[in-house]
Amino acid sequence: MKHILIITTLICAAALTAFAQQAAPPENKTYNFSVADCVNYAYEHQDSVVNAGLDVKSAGYHVKEIIGQGYPQLSGSASFQDYLKSPTVLFPDFITPLVYQTLTKEGVKNGNGVPITIPNGLGGLQPVNFTQKYNSSLGVTLNQILFDPNYIVGLQARNTYKQLYERNYVRSKIEVTVNVTKAYYQVLVAVEQLRVLQLEIDQLKQQVDETVARNKQGVVELIDVDRINVQYNSLLTKKENTIRLLDLTYQLLKFQMGMPIQTPLFLKDKLEDIKLDVSVVDASNDTSAYKNRIEFQLLETQKKLNEYDLKSKKGQFLPKLTANASYSDAYQSNRFGSLYSSVYPTAYIGLSLTVPIFTGFQHLNQVRQSQINVLKAENNLEAAKNGFNLQVSQARTNYINGLQTLNDQKKNIALAAEVLRVSKIKYEQGVGSSLEVIQAQNALEDADNTYIQGLYDAMVSKVDLDKAYGRIK
Repeated sequence: MKHILIITTLICAAALTAFAQQAAPPENKTYNFSVADCVNYAYEHQDSVVNAGLDVKSAGYHVKEIIGQGYPQLSGSASFQDYLKSPTVLFPDFITPLVYQTLTKEGVKNGNGVPITIPNGLGGLQPVNFTQKYNSSLGVTLNQILFDPNYIVGLQARNTYKQLYERNYVRSKIEVTVNVTKAYYQVLVAVEQLRVLQLEIDQLKQQVDETVARNKQGVVELIDVDRINVQYNSLLTKKENTIRLLDLTYQLLKFQMGMPIQTPLFLKDKLEDIKLDVSVVDASNDTSAYKNRIEFQLLETQKKLNEYDLKSKKGQFLPKLTANASYSDAYQSNRFGSLYSSVYPTAYIGLSLTVPIFTGFQHLNQVRQSQINVLKAENNLEAAKNGFNLQVSQARTNYINGLQTLNDQKKNIALAAEVLRVSKIKYEQGVGSSLEVIQAQNALEDADNTYIQGLYDAMVSKVDLDKAYGRIK
């Protein structure tokens, strides 16, 4: 007994330890992801994708449900009744008069030797009880569809129905891919903005030190020191704001991925890894790109389902044929102990034919409604073609314009840097003012900010271009 108690205690302790480890929250894990890794993580954790995947599974079960309707349907039944008051039926008493007539005709006498005569008021209604006190029954019923137009159409539409949810799942993954990629690029751009800002701060700090030193030597005035300190402090404030915004962009990326925003995340990809060139633009005006769009394929699937619905509504005018069979055992007795001592079986097989004759024009109006839904689906397809072609043209234009603007902004940065260099030389040689240097510094800062924003716009327009062409799979 002692050994058993020890073993039981050890087992319970191990079980509690395992439960505690399972219930304890997982330690924060650090992730170092490329954009593809972020997208794949989102496929497994983003709620819209996960729910769309669950919808696909649910659609598969619904298809099996439709198929199962054509299998034999077997059901059992059991009942028990204890009649506290048995039902009574009143029947005309047609037996007693016949008996008296026969006795009279044969001259039968009673015990006193007097011939029996027919008494007055003979006949009338007599209460009759056909039910035993205890009743029970056990039975099974079998039904099998032989011909049902709705079931046939359901079988024909089952793959299309499942395809609708599969394509919706793909659409969810594409949307997540677009959102995660854009958020990833936004983080890269914010990191680049912080890097450029730090370079500007370092350069300006050197200039501040030089200006302070020259002021001590009496070469420059105190107002020049104040001006450059104002600009330096402004850059420091901007850096702090950028750091906070960078943290927010990381949180936005994690949110798009379905990752807890407290989870440490680092990015593998760099801005230079992203190729931005005009070669990704299809030079030819491809007017069939809409066929690659999952949204268009979804509309096609919906149109097919509407056509199947119309076919199902038309099938309501056709008859339905089912086979059925039943077997049951009935038990009756006035004593509960002998209820199941005798059995009275009943069995049958048969066919049931249902033919619609007149339904108040309900089926006809349902058919007309389904026909309208098919026409609306065709109109949606035509409108989608034009809309997707317009998106392709718009995305191509935005991407090309973005690349051109980005190239111009690169040149502007080089020009602004040269202007700043010349302004510093002039200021050091005493032929320029500190205000001119500050203006040149501000111009370079604006050029850098404009370039970074243009870089993000170009990367986003590339993602929109791939989506418009249906290249995101």
